[in-house]
Amino acid sequence: MKAIVNGKLIIPDEQGNFQVEDNKVVVFDQVIREIITGEEYERRGRESFDEVYCAQGQYVAPGFINIHIHGCAGADTMDCREESLRKMALFQGTTGVTSMLPTTMTYDMPRIYESLQAVRKAMSHREGARILGANMEGPFISESHKGAQKASHIRTADFGLIQEYSDIIKLITIAPEELPTDSEFIPRCREAGIRVALGHTAADYDCAINAINNQGATHITHLFNAMTGLHHRHPGVVGAALDSHAFCELITDNLHVAPGAQRIVHRVKGKEGTVLITDSMRACGLGDGESELGDQRVFVKGAKALLADGIIAGSVLTMDRGIYNYAQNVHIPVWQAVECATIVPARAIGVDAELGSIQVGKQADFAVFDVFDGRLNITITIRAGNIIYLK
Repeated sequence: MKAIVNGKLIIPDEQGNFQVEDNKVVVFDQVIREIITGEEYERRGRESFDEVYCAQGQYVAPGFINIHIHGCAGADTMDCREESLRKMALFQGTTGVTSMLPTTMTYDMPRIYESLQAVRKAMSHREGARILGANMEGPFISESHKGAQKASHIRTADFGLIQEYSDIIKLITIAPEELPTDSEFIPRCREAGIRVALGHTAADYDCAINAINNQGATHITHLFNAMTGLHHRHPGVVGAALDSHAFCELITDNLHVAPGAQRIVHRVKGKEGTVLITDSMRACGLGDGESELGDQRVFVKGAKALLADGIIAGSVLTMDRGIYNYAQNVHIPVWQAVECATIVPARAIGVDAELGSIQVGKQADFAVFDVFDGRLNITITIRAGNIIYLK
């Protein structure tokens, strides 16, 4: 058995809300076996454990879960290579992420299939963050709200096009107004265990709320971005998101969504309905310069990534910084913001029985960090009981 001592454990209370416990020790192998008091640890003695990690008074959180990430460290999901996914997983580990959904873009279907095949193979990798499956962002979207997606590859939603990969697709973004009349696409996805998100869409409020309340969509892709906004006579997709049970993704780089808008979402949805994502591209972690996203040139300066026409592309955000930004913007303690990057995304894709919180029986995934200089400073990341990053 292994143990983490001298840490401030971020664990759920009886109501499931995250809290900080100072005098607790987590005992684990591949899974979490016990959470004991410091006194019990002292009674058993150091020699009772195979390995002991000292957190040195830092926070010990569940490993972060990034369910919307295109790329980082010079690699991208659409490279269709296991090596690219491995590079992404290793980099994500340095930011406290222990599980992720590599995310495809709107390409031709053969290229998307090639990418999904690479994800399927990479799910067995043990280095870096765990690959839980794939997130498909397109090609079943609206041309009018395509954002950084390529219009020439947009398709009409057809479950037959993705059925062969329904075992690994965990989340898929669609524009509901583009569905054929009486389409069974959303219900068929739900039957196959695929969560359906609304995004890159020109849907009005009624169309969006119908997709959520009557058809089974459960998720909103990067809320506010590439969708109809909130207007007092036309509430749009944003209105449907705020007026429903749907999980709402937020890119908290303070560029895609202003801090004030983040506060509004927090007041309406609470941390229970908010999923922090990075939506990062291959330029993430590389600094300023020219990069690529979906066969399109991207120009990065600081935290901003733009296409040649000035449209905001995917971000260069990392999850550690995103959590810190959200905590600061909505005025909550960092351990509460951690919920939005752990147990909430786990619930959103249906893996919360195994991941997302420090509880007995769940996977031994941890992010150990302190807080300074505008971010969480990750010092140790552990996945399934094994260190994947050590600063």
